[in-house]
Amino acid sequence: MADAPNLAPDAFRGTAEAYARFRPPYPSTLLDALVARLPAHQRLLDLACGPGRIGLALAHRFGEAWLLDLEPEMIDVARRRAEREGLANTRFFTGRAEALDAPTASFDLITIGEAFHRLDQRTVAANAFRWLKPGGLIATMGGAGFFQGHQLWKKAILGIARRYFPPGWATAAPGASGDVADIEDILLAAGLVGVTTTDYATPHAWTIDSIIGYLHSTSVCSEQALGGQSAAFVAELTQALLAIEPSGRFAEELGFGCTSGRKPAA
Repeated sequence: MADAPNLAPDAFRGTAEAYARFRPPYPSTLLDALVARLPAHQRLLDLACGPGRIGLALAHRFGEAWLLDLEPEMIDVARRRAEREGLANTRFFTGRAEALDAPTASFDLITIGEAFHRLDQRTVAANAFRWLKPGGLIATMGGAGFFQGHQLWKKAILGIARRYFPPGWATAAPGASGDVADIEDILLAAGLVGVTTTDYATPHAWTIDSIIGYLHSTSVCSEQALGGQSAAFVAELTQALLAIEPSGRFAEELGFGCTSGRKPAA
């Protein structure tokens, strides 16, 4: 059976610049708390890294950072950012997270941001267990439905966007889940211990441009997914949002979640 269009290998083609520019950063409180739990800071692996929102944000805290993504454009954008920021300790890889050939017991932290639902979760969890040093952590994290909520502007965004989603879209790859309880069970089944989920919130201000930019960074409302309907989508969404709030500015508390597990110490 063919992949859902938003889960196809090239689903994020052409989104890298929008992804880097418009996706809100992970809260520093989340990243700080994660790093503080590590017994060492020698090597980081960021799987399905996109343009490096996690891996490059943390690279300066590690001796070496590996970043891998399936989409070459994402790696190109991440590499350029690393060069701008003088991060000489970074290594970049293009390919499937499930197929990475990494050394056993070599990483202190493995991260997966907003992508675990797209992967073969049990394979990745088992590989992560093997790749982690004793006492090392794996952490999956993501935003908690940024445009889902009771506010009129959020309802307008979701209602309009869903009408433009590609036919046959899906919320997760076959056999995968985005449910926190399921992810915790998968990490536990792989042998990880101390599995827990922590929620974070941070204030964020949206504009119409940043909302549209964020949506263009997704696999369901990218320029590629919208095809010839892109201009109509932008016009309809802009009109609806301005009718709700003429200033075109929308503030909220963004929710983030982090589910992590530790490889038992030797």
